[in-house]
Amino acid sequence: MAAPRSCDLWRFCGRGWWRATGHCRLPGCRRSWPWATLGTRSLSQEKRAAETHFGFETVSEGEKGSKVYQVFENVAKKYDLMNDMMSLGIHRAWKDLLIRKMHPLPGTQLLDMAGGTGDIAFRFLSYVQAQHQRRQRRQLRTQQNLSWEEIAKKYQNEEDSLGGSLATVCDINREMLKVGKQKALDQGHTAGLAWVLGDAEELPFDDNSFDVYTIAFGIRNVTHIDQALQEAHRVLKPGGRFLCLEFGQVNDPLISRLYDLYSFQVIPVIGEVIAGDWKSYQYLVESIRKFPNQEDFKDMIEDAGFQRVTYENLTTGIVAIHSGFKL
Repeated sequence: MAAPRSCDLWRFCGRGWWRATGHCRLPGCRRSWPWATLGTRSLSQEKRAAETHFGFETVSEGEKGSKVYQVFENVAKKYDLMNDMMSLGIHRAWKDLLIRKMHPLPGTQLLDMAGGTGDIAFRFLSYVQAQHQRRQRRQLRTQQNLSWEEIAKKYQNEEDSLGGSLATVCDINREMLKVGKQKALDQGHTAGLAWVLGDAEELPFDDNSFDVYTIAFGIRNVTHIDQALQEAHRVLKPGGRFLCLEFGQVNDPLISRLYDLYSFQVIPVIGEVIAGDWKSYQYLVESIRKFPNQEDFKDMIEDAGFQRVTYENLTTGIVAIHSGFKL
């Protein structure tokens, strides 16, 4: 295997501190000067007073963040098993479709947001490595004068087996990242990975840093979805792609009733039996119902500045892939 790729996490952390001290790149954000204390306090009080939803429960915006964090801290160790149980394994096919729609080439720089367990990142690395190997084979076929020793040396040199690609996994939850890192070791993914603790609403990365931004089943847990979309747009390079895999609202009445029955009557019970946690999975089900429908979410992506936004329904609308470009 290739040697682990170095990741300057101090650079990420330093940038996060730089932002925290007032140098924010978000649109409309200003440094807080001493004479702006009164206005800042008023905005802070207004933010604390703002309400949002936590599943079907109404909570303050500040409270939602801590509640969502607790949910994923609780489910982290059983997350993969529960995904298999809840979707009957179909979530794996959905994620494979996301990667095929992305079709990354060697050298692609990926940011996988809310991807703590590594499912998208690992698929990305495997896909890119396969593409890189195909390129190598095509090059070797055009170089018929190489000796067997030279051919063997080319195949054995794995130092750049990803063609310069890097998958940066960013998640706000430490437990999810911990699970992902262990999975990477277990599955032999040692190259082309970086793990960063970060908030989707205020990413600790420079502008124009990534070729692709993915988020799979995570954006509905963000308090301010519009702000997360703006941040996704900011960190993508011109021509970069946004890809989101998320549950949608089912339009077929019969399928919708069956879906509701399974979601509210079966999934929380599975959560209690497998993970000993009924409430967390009840929230996850409810959060799906509170998420905007496919067309409304498409409009939100366009409002964030993305162009050529489309969505593709999977399994009769239960899940959809949204995609757009930063032009």
